[in-house]
Amino acid sequence: MRLEVPRKDGDDWKKYPQYELDTDPNQDDKAREIRLCSFSRPHMRAFHCSWWSFFIAFFIWFAISPLLSEIRTDLGLTKKQVWTSSIAGVGTTIGVRFLLGPLCDKYGARVLFSAVLCFASIPTACTGLIRSARDLIVLRSFIGVAGGTFVMCQYWTSRIFTKEVVGTANALVGGWGNLGAGVTQLVIGSFLFPLFKVFFDEDENASERAWRTVCIVPAVFAFTTGVVVFFISDDAPKGNYSELKRHGAMPEVSAVHSFARGSLNLNTWMLFIQYACCFGVELTMNNAAALYFKDAFGLSTETAAAMASIFGWMNLFARGLGGFISDLINFRMGMKGRIVIHTVMLFGEGVLVLIFANTESLGAAIVTLVCFSLFVQSAEGTSYAIVPYVDPPNTGSISGIVGAGGNVGAVCFGLGFRELDYKEAFLLMGLCILGSALLSFFIVIPGHAGLVFGEDMEVNPETGRLLIDEDAEEMGLEEGLVNSENDDRD
Repeated sequence: MRLEVPRKDGDDWKKYPQYELDTDPNQDDKAREIRLCSFSRPHMRAFHCSWWSFFIAFFIWFAISPLLSEIRTDLGLTKKQVWTSSIAGVGTTIGVRFLLGPLCDKYGARVLFSAVLCFASIPTACTGLIRSARDLIVLRSFIGVAGGTFVMCQYWTSRIFTKEVVGTANALVGGWGNLGAGVTQLVIGSFLFPLFKVFFDEDENASERAWRTVCIVPAVFAFTTGVVVFFISDDAPKGNYSELKRHGAMPEVSAVHSFARGSLNLNTWMLFIQYACCFGVELTMNNAAALYFKDAFGLSTETAAAMASIFGWMNLFARGLGGFISDLINFRMGMKGRIVIHTVMLFGEGVLVLIFANTESLGAAIVTLVCFSLFVQSAEGTSYAIVPYVDPPNTGSISGIVGAGGNVGAVCFGLGFRELDYKEAFLLMGLCILGSALLSFFIVIPGHAGLVFGEDMEVNPETGRLLIDEDAEEMGLEEGLVNSENDDRD
């Protein structure tokens, strides 16, 4: 018989007496379903605020990317200087993601999302002030803080949806957010930049004045989003963290303890490396694609940006597809199924990189890019379908560490593109991805079957601990209470 631990006053407090979505009271009122056309609070409002905020973060993070060829010409920069700025833009995010992970466990995603978007909008608006390679590197370092929002994006939906649908939820918000990179290439490079050139048509330096002013547009969107999201959404199904703590419905969390627990888990670092080889690849392509198409095929800045945007546009469904397939196969094979499909996506991604590196015609390059992007973003979705299972109470820290892996990968691959020619850099990238797929054999989550080791057992979805262990603890507690009562009677 399962014994219940006595509940403290305030444990049942919640902001909303009822929900529009079907929820699971055993998983802290998380939603069992996703209704894309609903904006109801707290579940679907948080879902839409999550992907939109991350979309806007990408919009400012890579707003400068389609303009790099123009900036390179006007400032007289070398290839290495341009790539150093790109590396700085993704490198800053590494530390930020490590920091934001445990802070999510302590403060929730909503407050941090707002703070980061408002902060990163300021350097974005200052793009027109750069005068040298050093200015460009420093500016992109500050803008790179926006990339840390991925941690909040994935943490928020992990906090809102049950384990049965969290893979799909995480993949959708992550994918639609990443879509901002593709939209940025198209909107900034192919629409706003030529439009601003028309505004300054009478100026002999119309192109330079255009790229110096155009980034004000995404900056305004980012700051506005940060303010609005803070006031219209909730941290968790039962309310905001500050409210839950005030009513005794949520214990105080130590960010340091959360980070320590997440960082000491071997599975975290396996996923860290694998995420470096999927999201790190996407970040690298966001910086490289427009330059590659312009240099390799002699396209104009506007056309190259349009071609490069294809990679990002695949996020409209590709990452969500990876999470959906992971959830689907989970019903049949459990965690082993999630790891299998994750490995397949990484392997397919690696093979397609090698094919892309050896494609010489523009048409074939575009077709290969589409397939390559599909596997890259599906692998991202399958990655974060696994993350919420690693150690549920410390999901924020683990999300941050794994997410930082993406930026580490971007830095490493960026160095490759800075020092090598395109073909050699793509070859190096493909081999690293294929090697990372083999690490799946070492992912073993307690209570779940891995590819080779482990077996499926009944696990508490909130704590990640085996129910048999929790039963033993509860029985020990009850036994202690009984013994205490007997002692009083004696």
